[in-house]
Amino acid sequence: GASPEEVELEVTDRIEQAIQEMPQLRYLYSMSKAGLSIIKVDMKQKYLADALPQVWDEMRKKIRDVVPHMPPGVLKPDIVDDFSFVYGFVLAVTGDGYDYAELEDYVKFIKKELSLVPGVARAELWGVQPKVIYLDVSEAQLAELQITREDILATLAQQNMVVSSGSIEVPGRRFRIETTGEFGSPEDIGELTIRRSLGDTLATAGAELSPYSRELDESRPLGSAASGSRAAAVTGELIRIKDVATVRRGYLEPPLAQMRYQGEPALAIQVANVAGGNLLDTGAALDARLEELRTELPAGINVEKFVWQSDLVRESINGFVINLAEAVLIVLVVLTIAMGWRMGLVIGWALILTILGTFIVMKTMGIDLQRVSLGALVVALGMMVDNAIVVADNYSVLLAKGKKKLDAAIESASKPGIALLGATIVAAMAFYPVYSAQADAGEYGRSLFVVVGVSLVLSWIIAMTVTPLNCMAMLKPPKGGGEQKDPYDSGFFRFYKRMLEGAIRARVLTIGGMVVLLVIAAIGFVRHVPQQFFPDSTRAQFMIDYWAPMGAPIQSVSDDLKKIEQRLVDDPRVKDVAAFIGAGGPRFYLPVDPEFPWAEFGQLIVNTPTFADVNSLVAELEPQLNQEFPQAMTRVRKYTVGPGDTWPFELRISRPAEADLATLRRLGEEGMAILNDTPRAK
Repeated sequence: GASPEEVELEVTDRIEQAIQEMPQLRYLYSMSKAGLSIIKVDMKQKYLADALPQVWDEMRKKIRDVVPHMPPGVLKPDIVDDFSFVYGFVLAVTGDGYDYAELEDYVKFIKKELSLVPGVARAELWGVQPKVIYLDVSEAQLAELQITREDILATLAQQNMVVSSGSIEVPGRRFRIETTGEFGSPEDIGELTIRRSLGDTLATAGAELSPYSRELDESRPLGSAASGSRAAAVTGELIRIKDVATVRRGYLEPPLAQMRYQGEPALAIQVANVAGGNLLDTGAALDARLEELRTELPAGINVEKFVWQSDLVRESINGFVINLAEAVLIVLVVLTIAMGWRMGLVIGWALILTILGTFIVMKTMGIDLQRVSLGALVVALGMMVDNAIVVADNYSVLLAKGKKKLDAAIESASKPGIALLGATIVAAMAFYPVYSAQADAGEYGRSLFVVVGVSLVLSWIIAMTVTPLNCMAMLKPPKGGGEQKDPYDSGFFRFYKRMLEGAIRARVLTIGGMVVLLVIAAIGFVRHVPQQFFPDSTRAQFMIDYWAPMGAPIQSVSDDLKKIEQRLVDDPRVKDVAAFIGAGGPRFYLPVDPEFPWAEFGQLIVNTPTFADVNSLVAELEPQLNQEFPQAMTRVRKYTVGPGDTWPFELRISRPAEADLATLRRLGEEGMAILNDTPRAK
């Protein structure tokens, strides 16, 4: 019953002030609605995932100290500290010919069975409507009987409570006393006798002594005082809830959130994998159990895989294996063409050993095969062969000069060893800023530096140890014996030597020219090269966000989304589509934050057969939706590979708690007008 202003002043501000005492705090975002306060807490990004549980415990203590000072009627705060928990598997369950209660029973059965599958950490439902008991009270009867709503609420509060009824002792035994009278059905609530307060009883007694009351009673037939009438109240007869109200079972109206799949009402089952578990094994186990459950479900109950992370991971790993094989093959082919097939085998063997050794170290360090670590291997692939190429090339040169195999192998590795180690460290340290970044992107991409560093160091170790041995076994001295002509005594290398000597002699001019080129390159990079740390994902999936004007009922949002759904369902480029109304859907992708509960919000998640279909649909839908729903704000967006902002540009206008809301709204509207006049804003 509290207004948004009362919620902000009496609840939100007190909790915010307590949380603001924490030195780990970065930002606070709060939304105060009628009867509801939602506060989102962002800690400083230097606190990584392993340190956050301790931070959340400290925040709980701060909030716990504030609770006793809350106004009467405020419920205990619900603290959700697993907001970033990701459910990699999402099922959509529909029931053709079944009502909502029957569909919910079957969905709970499926959820229970899937939670027992090996590798499953958690299984939750999305879209379940809260069950309630409605008491439709007749105001006229309440006024006639002089009964208040508080009398009914007090009567209900004193019933159906689980309390100890004590025990009774007999020689050698003690028996627990268990009382009956719990509510088993809505009819039991209707049979409950209303307990009137002392003030109401005295008021009724005073009314009984009034002349009007006596005249009214004398006009009734002798002994007539029907239940539920004022005469019954005066004569002291018991009045039950069913006499003044209709008791019925139902669901919360209006609903807090709704879900549809392919235009049909649905419920979602979201399943999470155990920490450190093999996602592919869990997906296979879930697939097998689902096939068994489908045979047990009745006709009309359809269970569809909407998001299945194991399939995406399998595709990514297969794609990486293909890319890795292609890259290794390209390296071998290029080396074979440029340096001969024996040299290609020597360097290719070093490359394969480096990759296999990197996998072993990753397993030891607990680094999973995920998008960043796999990408790091691809990035480092071209640098892994550098050390082996230098050693093998030195060996062939020394062998051509008449050195013995053993002496050439030792000298080819020992002479450039320190220089190669320095170059390897410099190349690895180029990725260190990603590892050391105190931001979400740093935590997300820190395995990039680790994997690149490990692979390059291993490539140096293998180049110093294995490559010389392979050179002795595979590379043969040139025919003819004796000291051969210097391989670098050619026209190209003589020209290169003269250029290098000239640059060294004119070192001031050379360094100055390089600095000028560096500045020009930096300016061109900043001005003309699009900058995006994490690019768009190649998922065959995209989102449509729909924001109706504030105050719009959830039913109107649902009706508008249904029009968009129907268009997408009929489009051959769309595989399936799910609608989430009233809140964001399950969090099945880490970089996307689900939207908080808003009656004005709706979201469509669209799956397509291929990623190419995503680009064409996004380009078409954005202008069409803006034209078709001018009263709403619609966004069509792709998924990003890493952390991405829901809104690329945000402006926050803050105020003291006592400031005028009209002034704040006016400033917000002025900011909106400026953005609407900006050609770069959508």
